[in-house]
Amino acid sequence: MSAESTPRREVVTGEPRRVRPLPRYRAQSEIDEQTALGGAYVRSLMRSQLRAGLTVFAVLALVAGTLPLVFEALHSNAVVWAVLGFATYPPLTLAAWWYVRRAERNERDFARLVEGLPAP
Repeated sequence: MSAESTPRREVVTGEPRRVRPLPRYRAQSEIDEQTALGGAYVRSLMRSQLRAGLTVFAVLALVAGTLPLVFEALHSNAVVWAVLGFATYPPLTLAAWWYVRRAERNERDFARLVEGLPAP
């Protein structure tokens, strides 16, 4: 065979063609269409957010509920004002920090569920 009779080979460097994936079951459409399953997803998110809020409320109510007993046992106005002025802020800050982290994690898990992404 001569060099002229062999066909020349062309190299294509464009974007590879991708096969369109089959339509998948999407939780987002269930929520948008307000089906029973979509309602269950939203109720699950609301239940987890309520659980986090009630947990923080119960802890703070327990701490705040015992403060009058502590104040009665101390019999010192200076200590009472010091506790109310300084010692209450760290627990409040920690409770708020925990609640925000928990709420964001709940929302991130819900978004991952709706988007169909695997759990980490």
